[in-house]
Amino acid sequence: MKKSTFIIKKMDCPSEVHLIRMKLEPFSEIKKLSFDTSNRKLEVYHTEEVGKIHQAISELKLNERLENIQETEMPVPGDDSQQRKILWWVLGINFGFFVVEMTTGWISRSMGLVADSLDMLADSIVYGLSLFAVGSAMSRKRKVAKISGYFQMGLALLGFSEVLRRFFIASKTPLFQWMIVISVLALMGNLVSLWLINEAKSDEAHMQASAIFTSNDIIVNGGVILAGVLVYLIESKWPDLIVGGIVFAFVMRGAIRILKLAI
Repeated sequence: MKKSTFIIKKMDCPSEVHLIRMKLEPFSEIKKLSFDTSNRKLEVYHTEEVGKIHQAISELKLNERLENIQETEMPVPGDDSQQRKILWWVLGINFGFFVVEMTTGWISRSMGLVADSLDMLADSIVYGLSLFAVGSAMSRKRKVAKISGYFQMGLALLGFSEVLRRFFIASKTPLFQWMIVISVLALMGNLVSLWLINEAKSDEAHMQASAIFTSNDIIVNGGVILAGVLVYLIESKWPDLIVGGIVFAFVMRGAIRILKLAI
C-alpha cells in the first residue's frame, strides 16, 4: 500500500473536496482518501503508481503539488456515526435559520438578513449533499450537485436584482431592530454549530470543512449586525444594501463551486 500526499492550494471548502472525490472515484486502485482542508492537504492510499492519479487531480486546476510518496498500511476505519449525527444537527440549525432569516428579512425589508439566510441555505445544501450522496453512484451525485447549484444560483440572482431595484428606486429604511436581534440569534446558532463540530475532535475532511463554513457564517452574522447598527446611526438603507450585495456575491461563488461537481 502506498500513501501519496498532495498539497492542494485551492482546496478550502466542501465543494473542492467533493470535486476531487468525484474525479478520483473511477480509480479502483484508490483505497482511501483523507482530506485536511485547513492545511490544504490530501492523502491518497493506493496500490498502483500515482501518475494517473496525479494527472486527474491536475486536470481540476486547483494548484496542486505532490509532496511525497511512502509505503504504509491501510488505516483502520473509525466509527463515523457521531460525525453524521453532528452534521445532521448543523444542517438542521442552518436550514432552520434560513427559514427564520428569510421570513424576517422580507418583513423587516432587510436585504442583509435575506442574503444571510441564503448563505445559511448554501451551507445546508452542501451538508445535505454530503450526507445524501454517501454511497451513491457518481451520476446521482452529479445530478444532485447540478440541481443544488442552479437552485442556489437562481436565488442569488434574485437577491442581486432586488438589491439593484432598491438601489435605484426609493424604498423604506429597513427595521434595524429585526436585523440586529435575528442576526444575534443566528450568530448564537452558528456558535453552537461550531462548538458541536469542534467537540467531535475529528480530522475528517467534511468536519474540518464544516468548521470553516461555520466560522465564515459567524463573520457574515457580524457584518449584518454592523449593518443594522449603521442603519440606526445614519438612518439610511445603504449599509443594509451594501452588506446584502456582498453576501449575495459569496452565495453566488458557492453556487459556482457546487456546479463544478456536476462537470
